Amino acid sequence: MVADTDYKFQGWMGLEPDSANGQMKWQQFEPKTWSENDVDIKVTHCGVCGSDIHTLRSGWSPTLYPCCVGHEIVGTAVKVGNTVENGIKLGDRVGVGAQSNSCLKPDCEECSNGIENHCQNSMTGTYNGTYADGSKSYGGYSDYCRVPSHFVFNIPEALSSEDAAPMLCGGITVYSPLKHNGAGPGKKVGIVGIGGLGHFGLLFSKALGADKVVAISRNTVKKADALKIGADDFIATDEDKDWASKNANSLDLIISTVSSPSLPLEQYLQLLRVKGQFIQVGVPEDRIPGFLAFSLIGKGLKIGGSAIGSPADIKEMLDLAATKNVHTWVEKRPLKDANQAIVDMDANKARYRYVLVNESHAKV
Repeated sequence: MVADTDYKFQGWMGLEPDSANGQMKWQQFEPKTWSENDVDIKVTHCGVCGSDIHTLRSGWSPTLYPCCVGHEIVGTAVKVGNTVENGIKLGDRVGVGAQSNSCLKPDCEECSNGIENHCQNSMTGTYNGTYADGSKSYGGYSDYCRVPSHFVFNIPEALSSEDAAPMLCGGITVYSPLKHNGAGPGKKVGIVGIGGLGHFGLLFSKALGADKVVAISRNTVKKADALKIGADDFIATDEDKDWASKNANSLDLIISTVSSPSLPLEQYLQLLRVKGQFIQVGVPEDRIPGFLAFSLIGKGLKIGGSAIGSPADIKEMLDLAATKNVHTWVEKRPLKDANQAIVDMDANKARYRYVLVNESHAKV
């Protein structure tokens, strides 16, 4: 089913590492080979994620240039295959997050148990990835994108497109570890880093009903914002040399969203209560610090990681956000200004997510 076949796949393309410095070029690209399980999306909104910048500059690994980034996509389904999943219909307002495919084989332990985001056979990102047939994935800094329907979701009517888009990567990256590690009534949660990810950590900790939510940052620059977003308390690690001892044994769960390799890990572990958990979701481009085994053993602590979230988690998060009236702190930027937006994002100017609005398809 097709609403309009007269459209081109074109967008802001990273051609080399310097593209992360605001040097992306607008040009056409060839989407993945069409299958009847696919959805073509006319992009109206796309969040700007830190992953976009890491990828554009080949920070984590060599990028498959040319690359069109953007994996917080909301738009309209304009072409729908005959075998699509999730009840997607022509004209629906839909979204796509950071993952566009996995092996989905019935004998895959991860996919068959609803944790497709941890598939060990084949995990295709929404951009900078390859599909089984060798075609590439291209993201949402574009007019249109093509995605397998298993990873396309209807957006609840109660959520605006600019609120929903950043949730599809930034939001789920913290919602999933919060949910799977027990955040809720009776729990005290700490969120390290009050940026794009961290502000979602505060929002969803409160939405899940945590007894207390503590924002942890280097200084008090964002304290007022953190308290408005939902934090009950604030720790500034660079402004109080005794912060770790003063707040020891106070938290059940810490979600670390920072991408700095110099995080004071041992001090963070002091904040945890017996059987507490420290979950890292930020991804530095270098190794994080080591720590003494006794930091874990004495209180029976666990350190873990989390990668985005499963399709089921994303649907649940969107429904919770709609029900609990969760709103992203967002600044809309026109798609034509994408180069300046990534420069500003890298300079930590976002408060707290930028969303690119495609002026051809929606109002800024």
